[in-house]
Amino acid sequence: MAQFTAKNIYRGQPGTSIGTLYTVTNTNDYYTIVKNIIVCNTTNTTATFDLHTVATGGTAAATNQVFSDFAVQGDETVSIDVSLVLAKNETVQALQVTSGALTLTVSGVEYTT
Repeated sequence: MAQFTAKNIYRGQPGTSIGTLYTVTNTNDYYTIVKNIIVCNTTNTTATFDLHTVATGGTAAATNQVFSDFAVQGDETVSIDVSLVLAKNETVQALQVTSGALTLTVSGVEYTT
């Protein structure tokens, strides 16, 4: 029987070089669905970030980029509704251009069959 579990996938500030924010559990028939990304710019100037969903054994590249130079105005917060399905061992990876500017909160559900 399928089971859904609410999940806080990531909460924090990505680095200025690409890094892994989340890895799906190494279990067959296990998926994570990213449903929402909240981005808070804690500075008073525009800041940008990149976000990728990377297949097992892959690397962040243009072919798996979800957001490229996504801009958030200074002292603003944006909420982005998405539906990104990730399978076993796939990752969410990101970077921000300005160190310490953006805080990301990524939420969704874990799904097992």
